[in-house]
Amino acid sequence: MAFDTSAAHCAAALLSGDRLLVHAHEDMAKGQAERLMPLIAEVMAMAGVALGDLDALGVGVGPGNFTGIRISVSAARGLALGLGIPAVGVSTLDALAHGQPRPLHVITDARRGEVYVQEFNETGAGKPLLVTTGDLPDVIGGGAVTGSASDIAVIAMPGLTVLPPSLPLTEAIARIATQRWRDPAVPRPAPLYLRAADAAPARDGGPMILPA
Repeated sequence: MAFDTSAAHCAAALLSGDRLLVHAHEDMAKGQAERLMPLIAEVMAMAGVALGDLDALGVGVGPGNFTGIRISVSAARGLALGLGIPAVGVSTLDALAHGQPRPLHVITDARRGEVYVQEFNETGAGKPLLVTTGDLPDVIGGGAVTGSASDIAVIAMPGLTVLPPSLPLTEAIARIATQRWRDPAVPRPAPLYLRAADAAPARDGGPMILPA
């Protein structure tokens, strides 16, 4: 089972071996915290399996929406603990590159005139970056791109080749997780944040406590 709420969606996929049993994707700007667990239950019901039948979990860890990433990562860690099974965190950039030819740059919209970008080649992957759209020509150089911000990249660099997704995001997360979950060295899922949270501590001091 894999799920993701790192962007304006709530999505889940269930694999049995290499076979996709169920995939569900719902676009939503908010409400993922309330929708995720019912969606997981619905996916499992459609496949006719129970939580106890799961061998492992895969979860999208971002980069993406700060709150959305926390929702799915917390759910994965809680379920894994309760079920006694491993949970594997998968970068959404890694998932978008899954099944694609290399070399490749994955680019997704980070809003505010910025994008998340990561290079994938025959020998591995570069570091995920948060850059302005104006810096894309310096970061990419050329070649093939995929991801939600591919159109932004093409405007900046008209010669790029845009590749459509090879798989739905959560199916790709699930397939990557099936390759990793037996490795005891795989760490617990942790959010991949490339941008600081929008919220900040209040500048005002706390209330003064007077002596009794």
